[in-house]
Amino acid sequence: MKSYADLLRTPGVARLLCAQLLARFPGGMLSLGLLIHIEKIFDSYGAAGLVLASMSVGQAVAGPLTSRWMGAWRMRPVLILTTIVCATGMGVLAFAPLPVPGFMAVALLTGLSFPPIQPAVRTIYPKVVNSRQLTPLFSLDASAQEIIWVAGPVLVTFVATQVSSTVGILMSLVFLVGGGAWFISSPEVGRVRIPQSKRRFGVVLSRPTVLLVTIVGVLLVGCFAAIEAGVVSMFGEGSADAGIVLAIFALTSLIGGLAFGHRPISRWALARRMSVILVGSVLAVFAFEFWTISGALAIAGLMVAPALAVMFAVVSATVRFSDTAEAYGWVGTGQLLGAALGSAAAGFLIDARGAQGAFLTATVLIVLAVVIAVLFSRALPDLRGRDASPIPDTEPVPVQPS
Repeated sequence: MKSYADLLRTPGVARLLCAQLLARFPGGMLSLGLLIHIEKIFDSYGAAGLVLASMSVGQAVAGPLTSRWMGAWRMRPVLILTTIVCATGMGVLAFAPLPVPGFMAVALLTGLSFPPIQPAVRTIYPKVVNSRQLTPLFSLDASAQEIIWVAGPVLVTFVATQVSSTVGILMSLVFLVGGGAWFISSPEVGRVRIPQSKRRFGVVLSRPTVLLVTIVGVLLVGCFAAIEAGVVSMFGEGSADAGIVLAIFALTSLIGGLAFGHRPISRWALARRMSVILVGSVLAVFAFEFWTISGALAIAGLMVAPALAVMFAVVSATVRFSDTAEAYGWVGTGQLLGAALGSAAAGFLIDARGAQGAFLTATVLIVLAVVIAVLFSRALPDLRGRDASPIPDTEPVPVQPS
């Protein structure tokens, strides 16, 4: 824990960590709040699904694009513009009496304008800590984000069902604006300048590490989405047990990130950490009640944050600083696609085989992730004793003739 304590004493780190977590809280709240809101208006989960799908498509498309804009226009203007547009979209979704196509259009715009907080902060991190602290910082970030997925859904569900679904959406808006303003006002956001990339949009995906991490991210997050669907299916939407089990899953991820995230990263670190998730997923297939499923997901959860920390660190270490924000944008888009893939595949298998079908889906996805990480391990850098900071951008220096 000493390394984490030292990290939090580093000027700016604790503030950046807390501000970006608050700004990203809508990521764990808005989808569920919007689902409840639209279903109440139209009495149709189908309509709610169409609206949510529109927002997810917008987020997936915008991720790498708005991240790249930060190199062209600087971070602060892009973050301010996207926050204003996204907050406006949330306000319209909360109050406007629209037909389903209207809600879909506004949800698409809201997703397209979701502020690129995550790529921004992970681009800033290498500039506020030394190279020895960077890997533990990525781990601490991955661990801390579990708070979003534990507290966010519980908070928005309670408010949307017990108070008002409109208030549930407005609560996401408050976190977006309040946390976003705190993060945007941070001195580091104005001080860190991302050089404008001279490569074409999307070329960063040609880097083997970025492509591998993006593909593995699709499968890994798809596994998590399938697990969540399976837990809800096993206990029912109205059961407190489902929330408790998912909280255990997230809590063990937080513990695992703090316990193992500081360890050196080798080429095999990603495959090894995901193998523990695989063990938990396999055990979940044979779990049929609260305690067994809790135990299985406690095992799987231990390596969730550590695996994500590896992914963040290896991307940072293998791209130029000017490409880091776009690279993280593509990784984020892959994770959004993975969530959609895992939820959809699990849904079909739940209809056919019950909750165990979802856990089987999760197992297949994580097996593929481990196999790919093993087969293409050479695409991953060995960071033991190495700096995980991005490759510096160099410019030719003009020399005046003597």
